[in-house]
Formats: sequence, C-alpha cells, structure tokens
Amino acid sequence: MTMFQVRIHGRGGQGVVTAAELLSAAAFLDGRHAQAFPSFGSERTGAPVMAFCRIDNRPIRSHEPITTPDAVVIQDPTLLHQVDAFGGLRAGGLVVVNTGRTLDELGLGDLHERFPAVRVHAVRATELARQHLGRPMPGVPLLAALAALTGIATPASLVAAVRERFPGAIGERNASAAEAAWSAVLDEEETHA
Repeated sequence: MTMFQVRIHGRGGQGVVTAAELLSAAAFLDGRHAQAFPSFGSERTGAPVMAFCRIDNRPIRSHEPITTPDAVVIQDPTLLHQVDAFGGLRAGGLVVVNTGRTLDELGLGDLHERFPAVRVHAVRATELARQHLGRPMPGVPLLAALAALTGIATPASLVAAVRERFPGAIGERNASAAEAAWSAVLDEEETHA
C-alpha cells in the first residue's frame, strides 16, 4: 500500500477531529502507520473544520496539511458550496458525502466534468447515526463507508477503535452504526456491479 491520504470536512461539534483519530487508530490496529491532525479556523460550534488522516505501511514523515487527498469525506453537505471541498482531489479519488440527495440536487451536476475520474458515494450517515445513536453524529458511519469502499481499514479494526474511544453503551451504538453503514455500502456496491 502506498500512502493513503484523507481530508474530512465538517462543522465544529460534528466530530470531524474524532473521525480522523478513529480512522488513524483503526489503521494502527491493522498494523499500519497512521497520523491524524486537525485544522481549525475559528474554534466554535458550527464553524467549518477540517481534519486529516494519513495511512501507510511505512513510517510517515510528512506532517503538513493534506493538499492532494486520495479521499474526501464531507460530513455536512451544506459546506459543499462554502469551502473548496474538492480542491486537490487526486484523479481517481473518492468523495464520500453525508447525504441522501443526488449530485444534481446538491448543485454538483458538473462534478464529473470538473473531476472526470472521481467516484462519489452518498451515505445517509446522519440517518444511520440517529437510528443507532439517537443523535445526528455522522462520523462513524462515514468512516465505515470510506473503509468499505477503499479497504484502508478492516471492519474489525474500525469497530475496535470505536469501542476503545467510546466504552460502554455509546461505543456499542457507534459500532452498530458502523456495521450498518459498512453493510449498506457493500449492498449498494453489489447492486451497481
């Protein structure tokens, strides 16, 4: 595996930084090297926030923000027209968006023209989080979808990282949301295959 770089966009209070840390922890559990770090503007609830995660089979020496991600995770689709969420996205990159809407409904009908080889995958992560957690915290379902689509973390390592970070009932509910998202993505991939 060559280095895989992820940029996560969301709003303060949505668990963007926690999502990057969980992905990094899952990679460690899978025997890889990883790093996660945030980028803040104003540190207030609701403000745009970015977090980054790098995963590699070798030690990672780079510590600057990720400008050419392999994948972009968008926790809040209202940011799509407020920040440059797709900036630097590598050819053949993956975008995972927390939404049940189509690209046209999101005002992104031209996305494939701007990024011809990009793959876009919509995940109803907030809906899954509400079902399993009782709260609109989309981070863990989005990570599960990302991992299912890329193989950068195994389901067992992601669930173990979640349970370690959130012991008890909250961890179990997050693990359940991750498993549901993983299954939904794989079922959808089989349907489109």
